[in-house]
Amino acid sequence: MSRTTSRSPQHSPQAVQNGESVLSHGLKQRHLSMIALGGVIGAGLFVGSGASIAAAGPAIILLFVGAGALVMLIMRMLGEMSAARPSTGSFSVHAEQELGSWAGATSGWMYWLMLCAGVAAEATAAGTIMHTWVSFIPAYGWVAIFMVFFCASNLTAVKNFGEFEFWFAAIKVTTIVAFLVLGVLGILGVFGDAPGTSNLTDHGGFFPTGAAGLAAGLLTAISAFAGLETVTIAAAESDNPSRNVARAVRTAVWRIAVFYIGSMAVVVTLVPWNDPKVATNGPYVTVLDRLGIPAAGTIMQIVVLVALLSAMNANIYGSSRMAYSLVSRGQGPRFLGKVTRGVPAAAVLASCMFGFAAVIAGIVWPTTVFAWLLNIAGCSVLVVWSIVCLTQLKMRRRLEREAPELLSVRMWGFPYLTWLAFAAILGVFGVMAANHDGRQQLVGTALVVAALAGAGHLKQRRDRRASVSR
Repeated sequence: MSRTTSRSPQHSPQAVQNGESVLSHGLKQRHLSMIALGGVIGAGLFVGSGASIAAAGPAIILLFVGAGALVMLIMRMLGEMSAARPSTGSFSVHAEQELGSWAGATSGWMYWLMLCAGVAAEATAAGTIMHTWVSFIPAYGWVAIFMVFFCASNLTAVKNFGEFEFWFAAIKVTTIVAFLVLGVLGILGVFGDAPGTSNLTDHGGFFPTGAAGLAAGLLTAISAFAGLETVTIAAAESDNPSRNVARAVRTAVWRIAVFYIGSMAVVVTLVPWNDPKVATNGPYVTVLDRLGIPAAGTIMQIVVLVALLSAMNANIYGSSRMAYSLVSRGQGPRFLGKVTRGVPAAAVLASCMFGFAAVIAGIVWPTTVFAWLLNIAGCSVLVVWSIVCLTQLKMRRRLEREAPELLSVRMWGFPYLTWLAFAAILGVFGVMAANHDGRQQLVGTALVVAALAGAGHLKQRRDRRASVSR
């Protein structure tokens, strides 16, 4: 296969794949902007970040600044490549064209695994919340309801998915903005005594748990941003992919960085980092209670439920499109490539079924199979990002030689910042290797990566032999 000229059939709205019409183009610019926010702002921010605060203390701000800076670089790379070559498979397609089938298969299926594991975790948490409100339906019953509903919605026109995600994300963004405004007012003393810097410097100081605490919160902080890449996948189904993905990437990254970093700064300034409620009730509820906001717990439960359903919806979408793209390139079972009314129906069903199977694993084998799956999913984003860096290094030089007019978005400080991002990812792997739990995650991830890369390499060799024999 020629990596300099090959283009997937999905680049053209008139193309035909597996005897069916390719995906529709029903997403608008406003959908893409909210999809970028919806996929990444989930329960990890509203609830899960409490565990990171408990591990790292006020230094969590620095962790999120570092993670935010890294994801801004990664998204700039993705924006450059996707604006030049829009594709449903996004970085997986680019990796295959630039590095080979092994890279496309590895990054694509690892990302699919990460999103499907996310679907399972989000559905489980949403089912638990609903069970507390409507107890006669068991939690797994609510999980089934959510899975069926979002599976059905993703089987309809893509614009319906876009509308769901637009309003889901709008609720989350409104909540975060309101929280930041209330938090700043609380810091200024509007709701009582101004805390000053006491919570940042007391209770053990700014680095109360030292390097061990930073290491414990590092992967959580990075994983919090996972899912932002979905916008480059969704762009291919918009009316003007190159223009829309460029706009969405430019605006979404800094907004998310502000939301995450701002939220963490507000929390650790207003309440002591070692307050048990931060980890048990969640940082948002703890701060709102501190400010005297009535019914804070109930309000945040509703918002968390919306956040879970939104992320679940976005992950089903992203995983189905990635699976469709992989299969259309011969990187998976052909039946997953079936398209019905512009929607990859078989890929949607397969992604939902895998997600539901993971939910069952969480019920039956919570500490073995499900824990193993979540551990691998946590590392998957680092594997994907490392391949993105290597792909962008090669693709940028090729585009500069062959089609510089396609570089409407350019990576900052190329190639130095690309190499810096890659070195930072390797550094995270190094930190993980230094502790027992991290090593277990790395071993499990390495086995899956080796299997996927090996399968991709075999396909690459078969394709090469087939091209020579023609």
